[in-house]
Amino acid sequence: MKWLKFILSHSIFIAICAAALCYQTAVLLQVTLTPWLYAFIFFSTITSYNFYWLLSGFVFSRQSIYDFLRKFFSNVIALLAGGAGMLITLPQLVHLWGVIAIGSVLTILYTIPLLPVKILQTARRYGLIKTFLLAFTWAFVTVLIPYQQQPTGNTITLFMLFNNRFLFMLMLCIIFDARDTKVDQIRGLQSLTTIISAKTVQYIMYGIFAAFLLNGIALRMYYHEQLQIIALLITGVVTAMVYFFSLKKQGYYFYYFVVDGMMLFSALATYVASI
Repeated sequence: MKWLKFILSHSIFIAICAAALCYQTAVLLQVTLTPWLYAFIFFSTITSYNFYWLLSGFVFSRQSIYDFLRKFFSNVIALLAGGAGMLITLPQLVHLWGVIAIGSVLTILYTIPLLPVKILQTARRYGLIKTFLLAFTWAFVTVLIPYQQQPTGNTITLFMLFNNRFLFMLMLCIIFDARDTKVDQIRGLQSLTTIISAKTVQYIMYGIFAAFLLNGIALRMYYHEQLQIIALLITGVVTAMVYFFSLKKQGYYFYYFVVDGMMLFSALATYVASI
């Protein structure tokens, strides 16, 4: 299982999931995306996640930067490799530089609470924004950036798809927030689950889940494709099952393979329904 641990801990798996969500967007909007865009999303995800992981790990560690980077040298290599991949693919996407820049700003905003600048650390108090910002960033990158490559259809369909992706990612983000509640409290970081009771969070999840199903059904009904409706319902049910399993103590692979893997599962469900 060492190979799987390596893939998960170096954000390779979640990068595959990000590319898969872009593919799902392409299928639902009936557009064709260039391989360069899939590659860019893959490499940029590896870069951003390894950067965030290294930064958060160092900020809350008591090691020197030399000892820390030596210990996690493989993550540094993954970060550099991801950055190199971005530099190679970016020139092929000149027409998307505008939306890519916005996506980059959203990603940087998420890291602000970790930066070793005292005035910026006040952002740690606004944990509610952090949860929604991450879900919004995922929706922006995997819906609006692919859409801008080949704008097609009407804005209502695009809006519904964006909402569907945002609500889906919000559920996954909350699952991770709940896992990190105790650690965030120790570190002085706020999130949705540190400022709201566990029972209230459950009610919020029920509301998000209901909104996800309703929005998704309306989106699929727009295409008059019953199989896509079934795919959505299956994805929603499995997501709910994963959430309820997360209420009990779970291990590393559950979160980084099963929970993150829901993104890949969602894309696969859409692919099967489109055959």
